[in-house]
Amino acid sequence: MADAHGIQHLISLQDLGDARLSDLIERSIAVKASGARGGLTGRAAGMLFFRGSLRTRTSFEAAVHQLGGHSINLNAASDFWELEARRGVVMDGRAPEHIEDAAQVLSRYLDLLAIRPALAGQSWETDRRDEGIRAWAAHARVPVINMESALWHPLQALADAMTLQEALGTLAGRRLAITWTHSPTPASSSVVHSLMVTAVRLGMHVSVAHPPGYDLDGEVLAGARALAEASSASIRTSADDAGLDQEAAVRGAHVVYARSWPSMEDYGNPTLAASRRARTGEWIVDEKLLALGDDARVMHAGPVRRNLEATDEVLDGPRSLVYEQAENRMHSQKALLLEFLGG
Repeated sequence: MADAHGIQHLISLQDLGDARLSDLIERSIAVKASGARGGLTGRAAGMLFFRGSLRTRTSFEAAVHQLGGHSINLNAASDFWELEARRGVVMDGRAPEHIEDAAQVLSRYLDLLAIRPALAGQSWETDRRDEGIRAWAAHARVPVINMESALWHPLQALADAMTLQEALGTLAGRRLAITWTHSPTPASSSVVHSLMVTAVRLGMHVSVAHPPGYDLDGEVLAGARALAEASSASIRTSADDAGLDQEAAVRGAHVVYARSWPSMEDYGNPTLAASRRARTGEWIVDEKLLALGDDARVMHAGPVRRNLEATDEVLDGPRSLVYEQAENRMHSQKALLLEFLGG
């Protein structure tokens, strides 16, 4: 999205029009093929992490350096302090500084800000507003890139779209099965939201299988269905089709995407969440399930709990794309950086 000052931010991939998204995927593939270097000489990108990261931090930092820029990584746990996002409050709590002031100051040092905001983790209705990342975009005077909020993970979705296009070629009409998986520490639903919306924009038929009570965000689903109708794609979920179990979703799929996510009904209550997970039965991607697809490839954004979310046989097998999609984080982010900063 472009703000009142004409600055382009990336909160979700919906901030890029369809043509620009397609061009960026093609540019990502070209960047990978060419091993692009240079283009960001003299540019500085700041990364602020309010939560942990392995792939996002490393791939983004490597992308900046390979393009000749300089990255500055700051972690809230060790390098700075809690920041206030709400407007008009008396700041007598834990946060000694407002995002508005931090954003204004950092904008004078840096050419771009990439941020992974904190999640309160108590209420989905609160976290889904993405107030933190939107406050940074509202107050910064340089582009702000979302490195995973509660609702969206545009960088993962861009790499996933690139990986899908590399593996399948034309994506229109192809079938993508997204299946919930077990994890004692469920990941955010942001990856699934972003992938689902991006896939239907590219014309894919998407099936999302999950146990009862693990519905995705209703507003995101409604938006995805509207986009699917406009692009001759489709979405089916277990929430609106009780017969859509794992096997039904995967049958005939070209790609199976494994991912854990929390129940919105138990969000913020770990005891109830653990009890619900214990009653879900076995939700794992194994060779038996994968065989139901149409020569199906398997994807997972990582980190993956082996033999709980997906078996070793699947993850290490010839149809696994998990390392390719992880590598593509760097290539697609190089393309994005060149788009935003390199001209």
